[in-house]
Amino acid sequence: MSETFKALVLEDAEKAPVASVKELTLSDLPEGDVLVRVTHSGLNYKDGMIIKGLGRLVRKYPHVPGIDFAGTVEESGDARYRPGDAVVLTGWRVGEVHWGGYAQMARVKADWLVPLPDGLTARRAMAVGTAGFTAMLAVQALEDDGLSPGNAQGEVLVTGASGGVGSVAVSLLSRLGYPVAAVTGRPDNEEYLKGLGAGSVVARAELADPPGKPLLGERWAGCVDAVGGDMLAHVLAEMRYGSSVAACGLAGGPALKTTVLPFLLRGVRLLGIDSVMCPTDRRTAAWTRITELLPTDVLDSMTTEIGLDDLPDYADRILQGQVRGRAVVVLD
Repeated sequence: MSETFKALVLEDAEKAPVASVKELTLSDLPEGDVLVRVTHSGLNYKDGMIIKGLGRLVRKYPHVPGIDFAGTVEESGDARYRPGDAVVLTGWRVGEVHWGGYAQMARVKADWLVPLPDGLTARRAMAVGTAGFTAMLAVQALEDDGLSPGNAQGEVLVTGASGGVGSVAVSLLSRLGYPVAAVTGRPDNEEYLKGLGAGSVVARAELADPPGKPLLGERWAGCVDAVGGDMLAHVLAEMRYGSSVAACGLAGGPALKTTVLPFLLRGVRLLGIDSVMCPTDRRTAAWTRITELLPTDVLDSMTTEIGLDDLPDYADRILQGQVRGRAVVVLD
């Protein structure tokens, strides 16, 4: 097949990659079992870093970014998928070491795909996307570690609540019956976060600095942390005895200025969440639960649609913390 299609292509440059929309052919795509006609992708913080060349997440150019996508199978060499099947992909370092979702066609391994869950459109699946999928994994980890609506002694905190992971986490926790406190740096997001289910909104400045002491007053029954860095250190000092923090973000950096005291004296547990190499059974269960819990009006309320040409500008905005909720890239 010689079909041409559009893609956002990163070309290597001396200081930073240069992004432009180009026409490619199927022969340009990397090897894989399944050819997918991509209709929607998401814009995540990691996508912003890749487009702007931060963190050296991509080493080989030219490259097509986009760490998740949804679409329909065009060709398949694997019996699990047939032409016309609706599929979703998150993780597996697609968009980093393998060409990703910012193209109208993608070729990937069959093991990386899951069927589009019943009740979700491709657009809404990408409104969830890697960010929402990660949020669900974080909530599942807290519950696997013993948190439940009946035993939550206080609010469950969500940091970076205005972003993609945080927005979905707030909504999921609220739908499950937890009292939720949402952290944001923008006062104008308070109405948005309370609309998602937050019972209270905490100013980012209140938690932005290291705590100064290894332990502060017990405050949070659990936490989904999508920021890391100094904020995570502050939150750890305020966790209640026997509580857990599900950490999945590095926007605040990978360094953690804390001591062992929250872990030794309060029995706090730090749960690392990685959506990349998540086992297939847990991946499928997370998608199923998301579909059951998130009403379509909530997904739509947190979604902004953009095109391929908009991506470089939105990459800047997401890195500056100016994007609220989820940005869905429309490719069809």
